[in-house]
Amino acid sequence: MEDPKLKDGTFGWNELMTTDTAAAKEFYGKLFGWQTEDMPMGDFNYTILKIGTLQVGGLMPIPSKAEGTPPCWNSYVTVDDIDETAAKAQELGGTIIVPPSDIPDVGRFAVIQDPQGAVISAITYLKK
Repeated sequence: MEDPKLKDGTFGWNELMTTDTAAAKEFYGKLFGWQTEDMPMGDFNYTILKIGTLQVGGLMPIPSKAEGTPPCWNSYVTVDDIDETAAKAQELGGTIIVPPSDIPDVGRFAVIQDPQGAVISAITYLKK
């Protein structure tokens, strides 16, 4: 059975960028019962949020290139081709905040701002 999160146009991932990952793990663990699994990513740990074995999201420190951004949740919409989606967003008056970029062993993503200023991420997952 195909994972519904991998269908084009669906919300497939949610991610918290925060200034205090330890406090976020404790808060959301107690609030929702999420367990955490840290994954070393070079200069920081990416934390997978889980219910049992089901991955429900992630959290990470705010990257230095986004310094000054307040802690926030980001939603990722699954798309078949992130490069086409980024180009289409620009054609429609959007701004590309983070251009299509690779996430090793996951896929390619971009961060898009709509003409009104709202920000969303889109991702094309690697075919497994």
